[in-house]
Amino acid sequence: MERFLKAKHWQIFMVTIGLPIILEIILIPFIIIGNNPMVILKIMPIMMIFFLGGLFGWFWAIAINLQEKLPEDLKLKANRFKTFLLIPTIYFVIFFVFLDSIMSGVIENGTEPDPAIIAGVVPFHLFAIFCIFYCLYFVSKTFKTVELQRKVTFSDFAGEFFMIWFFPVGIWILQPKINKMVEN
Repeated sequence: MERFLKAKHWQIFMVTIGLPIILEIILIPFIIIGNNPMVILKIMPIMMIFFLGGLFGWFWAIAINLQEKLPEDLKLKANRFKTFLLIPTIYFVIFFVFLDSIMSGVIENGTEPDPAIIAGVVPFHLFAIFCIFYCLYFVSKTFKTVELQRKVTFSDFAGEFFMIWFFPVGIWILQPKINKMVEN
């Protein structure tokens, strides 16, 4: 995880955003020429592994490894963060396993997906989104607490929260600051 903290902003961007886009561009001719939309469903989990692995790995590196830079009285409790980061990870793995089987049936048989399955997925999806937002909150709070070396409120780290939320842009601003924190 130390690699995430020491990596340059463009390296993290390329792993999380660049590689999935390159994979998608490579797939376009196969989808058009082969007239096989199922190809994207086979490659999408690989693209998501790059994206979510990079994003969640970056979250973990900031939230857990930067705790070392905090005085004892400012340490944040990371158990809830760890759990809330694990939940969407497990959810996305299960989601892609079932998405492949559901979409295979839809495309091959021309049937509609079962509404009960969709209704069952929605609460888990919403909870995974909630977990991700909590992780955004915790990571931005950790970052700002390390930077200011004092107890912070949401107004202190709201900018970092939104930069992490809009990750492709925020990585270019936050990662150089993280690199400096790690060097010191």
